[in-house]
Amino acid sequence: MQPASPKDALRGVDTTDHSAVREAAEEFEAVFVNNMLQNMFTGLESGGTWGKGHGADAWQSLLIDEYSRSIAASGGIGIADSVEKELLRLQEGS
Repeated sequence: MQPASPKDALRGVDTTDHSAVREAAEEFEAVFVNNMLQNMFTGLESGGTWGKGHGADAWQSLLIDEYSRSIAASGGIGIADSVEKELLRLQEGS
């Protein structure tokens, strides 16, 4: 499996639409933040905030998804800005 690249975020995106490029960059950042948050919760003792069981696992996963999207949409950690610039640079070069 090859690592994701900014160009992968352009798959299926109308690159002439700058808002679509921004949306793809934010989605790329949300996936990155989601992966980071999922790893933060790995190994924590279950039964805390979400309780125990399969329902709690599903709830935790959904909550982390929403946290990730919210973080990316509110400025994130700077990845979306860099990815957007790189996508636009790649677009100009092709």
